[in-house]
Amino acid sequence: MKFANLLKIAGKALLRNKTRALLTMLGIIIGIASVIAMVSLGQSSQKSINDQISTMGTNLITVMRAAQRQGGVNIGSANLQTLTAKDVDAILESPYISMATPVVTASDQLVYGSNNWPGSIQGGNPYLLDIRKLEIASGTNFTWQDVTNSTKVCVIGQTVADELFPDGEDPVGKIIRFGKIPFKVIGVLAPKGQNQMGQDQDDILIAPYTTVQKRILAINYLHSIMASAASEEVATLAQDDVEAILRKQHKIKPGQEDDFRVRTQQEILETMESVSGFLTVLLAAIASISLVVGGIGIMNIMYVTVTERTREIGLRMSIGAKNRDILLQFLFESTILSLIGGVIGILLGLGLSYAASTALNWPFVVSTTAVVASFIVCAATGIFFGWYPARKASSLNPITALRYE
Repeated sequence: MKFANLLKIAGKALLRNKTRALLTMLGIIIGIASVIAMVSLGQSSQKSINDQISTMGTNLITVMRAAQRQGGVNIGSANLQTLTAKDVDAILESPYISMATPVVTASDQLVYGSNNWPGSIQGGNPYLLDIRKLEIASGTNFTWQDVTNSTKVCVIGQTVADELFPDGEDPVGKIIRFGKIPFKVIGVLAPKGQNQMGQDQDDILIAPYTTVQKRILAINYLHSIMASAASEEVATLAQDDVEAILRKQHKIKPGQEDDFRVRTQQEILETMESVSGFLTVLLAAIASISLVVGGIGIMNIMYVTVTERTREIGLRMSIGAKNRDILLQFLFESTILSLIGGVIGILLGLGLSYAASTALNWPFVVSTTAVVASFIVCAATGIFFGWYPARKASSLNPITALRYE
């Protein structure tokens, strides 16, 4: 039997029972839509994470205080005073490091006139804005002289500016208070929005680290160090060099535990991608269960169809149709059901993922691999679950089939 005739017969058979065909396809539609949506959202999430990390610089290196043990007891890292400004000077001598800054932080109430806002301050040197990929929208950054003199000047984020100056007043040149300490605003940062963790990157006040150390925290050590590798290609070399420098600075002997941790953006990126990829595969696997359910639905309906059309099968065989023709006829019907359901499912899945990506403010990513794989799976589902009913139909005895009531 010709291919065109098989398609024509299968199409007519399906059109005779439109509602049944639609309900049969429903399982496939839901399954494919779920898989496409889950995979697409997973990749959208990964791209969003990559974009967020890229805004902080893929060559960013962070040095943090490491938890220590005394007498077998973990005493944590909050009170450790192992990082100092001398460590920053030593790190800057590395040929793989282009910039480095001390980092100290504190939280308190920000006040201007009758307006106040619970905020945080981050102390650093003039490199801090470049390392964090922050730009000045108005005003200027503080200088090295401000760091030397512990000057009470600051640069504020857009959220702080909006909360303390709700009437649109220019913050530059105004005096605000961080707790009881007055700071002169010399610059306003360009907006960056929320990061991947939902934290507002514009809710920040940046000042010379010496000012934060001496006038707010009364400490002489650092909470962390931020550095920028000379390029993304040498980030790993820079990390190794920083670790070697700090071991020498802190006089850590071979075999002793480090009192610091060095992390790169690449490590964070790989960790986030690993977690996101695992969740995507897990969700896609769960969604694939509905594909199996849809395939079983196709098998069930094809069994019913074979039973209903037993006399038709006998008639076709009596006028010359071969077993192979009957087999292909029912296989075509199950495959067409599966493919149509798959196409509808793909379109529905892409629509759902687009809507979800838009709502979550993620980039919309279409997984070509998932779309092609879904189409192939649909065809395979139709053939696999339609084979046995079709085989049963093709093996009927023509005489018995014609006598079937």
